[in-house]
Amino acid sequence: MLKSKIAIVASLALATPVLAAQSASTYPERPIRLVIGSAPGSGPDIIARVLSERLYKSWHQRIVVDARPGLAGAISADIAARSAADGYTWLMMTSQLFIATKVYKDLKFDLERDFASIALVGTVPYVLVVNPQMPVKSVAELIQLTKKTHLRHGSAGPGGGEHLCMVYFLHMAGTQMLHVPYKGIPQALADVAGQEIHTTFAVVPAALPMVQGGRVRPIGVTSTKRAPLLPDVPPISDTVPGFENFGWYSVIAPKATPVALLDKVSAEIVKAVKEPEFAEQLKILGIDIVGGSRAELDAFRKSESKRMGDIVKQANLEIK
Repeated sequence: MLKSKIAIVASLALATPVLAAQSASTYPERPIRLVIGSAPGSGPDIIARVLSERLYKSWHQRIVVDARPGLAGAISADIAARSAADGYTWLMMTSQLFIATKVYKDLKFDLERDFASIALVGTVPYVLVVNPQMPVKSVAELIQLTKKTHLRHGSAGPGGGEHLCMVYFLHMAGTQMLHVPYKGIPQALADVAGQEIHTTFAVVPAALPMVQGGRVRPIGVTSTKRAPLLPDVPPISDTVPGFENFGWYSVIAPKATPVALLDKVSAEIVKAVKEPEFAEQLKILGIDIVGGSRAELDAFRKSESKRMGDIVKQANLEIK
């Protein structure tokens, strides 16, 4: 009896890689859900939809973008972590989700424990915008105005990337503003345009339509060099030495997802990102292309965890 049980276990162990390989050869056989932690119209939403359109051309299966905003992406991560590890649920992991793990307590998921890397898409700077009617055309003028009057800044919610950007900026500039949280950055941008609040940070893809339409005025970018799509906007570090921050987009999946499926998805995303036509689409949105493999995303996650943790500490960001 014992020998027969051992034989069964051994045969199952040998069969598992074969079954996984067979599954990968026909994958995907139905639509895939890509969960994002931001509202429709946000940077992650825009990138997720562009990516889903490109992958449909290869697989002829829909990638359904499922927006679950809240708690700086933590809600989306919790949903993905509890999903079946069958390759049909992905999560768009961004810098704001890393921030959430640094500032929110008692989260039910652990990024390292619960998620496997698929691919790193690219990085993107934030841009600081104000209402065009404000008497502010530079970062220096904004800082001076904060010291004369009470200003309000918006974000996609406490602990999000835009919130951290502003807290870090105000900390380094030695000034302060009142924080007004929203459910998504498109709402914050709309209220800057409508003069309900004075300013906000947003990633370039989310802010670009309003900048181009003249509804908000860009006064600084968070990269140390000028962004190609905003060549007339100087780096904030020109005024606040040492200030730098950026967002990024990557795709991950529940940890127990078969490696063969992870490898197949990773290879297709990296291939897509590096194709001239698709890469140009991303560049038009202000994305700096990376196209990192699973191993490269693993290394990036480790370095970003430290970087974001250091910024959270320096900015003394707390969620109460």
